[in-house]
Order: sequence, then C-alpha cells, then structure tokens
Amino acid sequence: MSRLFWSLPPLREEVRDLAAVYRLPADLRGRLVLSVTDMAAPEFEAGHPVRLTAVRDASGTGAHLAVTLTAPRAGHPLQVGGLALTALAASATSVTWNITLPAPESALLGGTRPADRPEHGPGAPADPTAAADEELRAALALADGLAAERRRLKHELAETNAGVLALYVHLEEREEEAGQAHGRVLRELEDALRPEPLDVEGAELAVHFAPADPGAPAGGDLYDWFTLPDGTVHITVVDALGHGVRGIRTAITVTHAVRTLALEGHSLASVLARSHHLLMSFDADLMATVLLARLDVVTGELQIANGGHPAPVLVRTSGTVRYLEARGRGIGHPGPGSGGVRREHLAPGDMLLLYTDGLLEGREDPAEGERMLIASARTHADRPLCEVPAAIAADLHCVVPHADDTLALAVRITPRIPPPAPPRPG
Repeated sequence: MSRLFWSLPPLREEVRDLAAVYRLPADLRGRLVLSVTDMAAPEFEAGHPVRLTAVRDASGTGAHLAVTLTAPRAGHPLQVGGLALTALAASATSVTWNITLPAPESALLGGTRPADRPEHGPGAPADPTAAADEELRAALALADGLAAERRRLKHELAETNAGVLALYVHLEEREEEAGQAHGRVLRELEDALRPEPLDVEGAELAVHFAPADPGAPAGGDLYDWFTLPDGTVHITVVDALGHGVRGIRTAITVTHAVRTLALEGHSLASVLARSHHLLMSFDADLMATVLLARLDVVTGELQIANGGHPAPVLVRTSGTVRYLEARGRGIGHPGPGSGGVRREHLAPGDMLLLYTDGLLEGREDPAEGERMLIASARTHADRPLCEVPAAIAADLHCVVPHADDTLALAVRITPRIPPPAPPRPG
C-alpha cells in the first residue's frame, strides 16, 4: 500500500485502517497515529504532500509491518527524536516504523488492500473521535498500570531499604557487641595480670585505672609492685606503645623484665637500660615509657628512675606539692635508660603520686594540666588514700574527657605504731 496525502484527517484515517487490518492494540495504534501526525503536520503547513507506504514482511521468526512516511519536498532532514513510537530515519526525507505484528493477524497480500476489506477494519471505530477516545483510554490505562507498578516497586524498594537498614543496624550492633566483648576480655586479662594489693607495714598503696573507652580494648598502661628481699617496696609504672593485645603484651613483657632484674639485685639506675637490651633481642619494635620507684618504708628513703615517663608528684604534709623530675629515655628509644637516680625522703603522711600521661592528655596547653594536677593533689591529700587516685582523675577529666587510658597510683608513708610496753613485774 502506498498513498499520497495533502492533509491530516485522511492520513490519520489511513493509519487507523492499517492498524485495524493488522489488529494492532489501541495503545500502539495511538502511538503510531500520533507519531505520523507529528512528522506530517509541518509538511502540510508548508503546503507539501507526504506519502504513506505500508509493507508487511513475513520473513524471519515473525511478521513485521514497515510503515514509511516520505516527505519528498521536505526543506530539511526529518528528525525522529521524541516521537511517541520509535522510528528510524530511512533517508533525509523519509522515516520508517517497524512494528512487530501480533499473531494471528490479517495480512495485506502483495502489499495491496483486499477488495473485500471493510472500510474500517475489525476492532477499529468508524468515527475518528471514537477512535481517538479509544486510543486515549488505552494510553490512560497504560499510564495507570505504569503508575501502579511504580507504586508497587516503590513499596518493595521501601521494604527492601528498611530491611537493609535493619540488617545494617543489626550488624553494627553485633560489631559493637563484639568490640565490647573483646574489650572486656582484654580488660579482664589486664586485671588478672595486675598484682594483688600490697600489704606493707608502714605504707599505704592505692591505684585507679580507667580505659579511654569502656567498650574498646584497653591500652598498654600497667603497673607492678612488690617487696624486695630487704623490705624495700618496688613500684613500676609502664605506658607501652599500642592498644589491645599488643599494648598489653608489651606492658606485661616490660614489667616482668623489670621485676626479674630487680629481684636479681640490680641497682635501680641500671634496670631500665638492662631491660632495653634484654627485650630488644625478642622484639625490636617494642616501645614503652617506664617509671621506677623504690621506697624504704622504715627510713622513708625514696629513689626515682625515669625512662621518658611523666614525673611523679610529691605531696608533703606541710601542703607543699611539687614534681620530682628525673631525666631518662624509655625502652625502645635511642639512648634508653635513666640519666640518674633521684633521691628524696618521705615523712609520715607524705604522699607520692605516679601516673600515666592519660591523666593529663586532651588539653592544648600541657602546663594547664600540670597546674591542675598539683592543685588536685593538694586538695585530696588528706582523704583516705584509697579514694585519692580516682578523685584526682575525676578532677582532671571533668573539663576534658580523657582520650587515653588513665592510670594513677598513690603511696603514703604511715606512722609506725610502737609495740605496747611489756607489763611491769608485780
């Protein structure tokens, strides 16, 4: 079939007749009519005719209908973009729609109109207005169906997102629980490895430890205290590099090395350097700051050896508070060991505070933290010793939360109570 047209009404009628003959659905028919109209209208307005050609192709796996619109006098190449039904530009002056025919379909044999074909094919309204209404209803039905499908997909997507979010939250909770459990195990391990409370006549000892994050693994802050054969109290405070298992392992390794060397009788001045050389053969990456203190509870003689650790604080009963500075480098650092031993004398009631740097961290001005520590130690010095380390930690962390694990250890000389005099002979 091939016909020449000069206006839209007969062209649209011809397209609808073709759709009826080949039993095209109303929505497809409407798209074809609208697309042909969009291509032909500018030509009719310019006074140019168009030719409509329809050829059925039954080759291959199925039947196809090729509908071609030709504008022989078109002033510019025909554009196929944005049409309701996709078309191909066969040439500069023609476009073609290739339509897959439904089965079964009525064929135009040889490309000519059958003589017994009714003026309007099966299923096609004779009234153009009725045909347009049918096409509009089909388009609306399709749009409604697409809208309903969109709502269904949107609902499914919302349910999927909710499920994914719930799964994500569940996984986060499980991860948090696992982290907290891991942290608890490590803290229990640290607690189990901390020495038992030391009961020494003539001295009191108290300690406070708090991790930076209660739900996270602990770090490498550890202490050790024990009595040497001569009755002197030895105290070790370690702040090892690293967190979790590595930090704990390093701190334990250092405290055990120090304890072994101290019990072998090595002088306090040599213990840190000897510990460094001993441990580097096992772990060259090990690093830790260490503070060593030895206190003769009978004479009050105090010795301090420092390996890169914060200086301890001495609180006198007179109210004087000062830092006991001692030079030295930590284990794993260049030139490790104490630069010497600082000696002091503690009188009954005097208190010594040893700690790790987590007590002072979190401030832009380190000097401010040191001043606060002095003031807090003076304020709490008269309290029962078991309360002092925690009270000082609370003071220093009331403004800036501690960003690192915190260890504070206090020692106080107590007056010796003389034994009761023996009863006089009667």
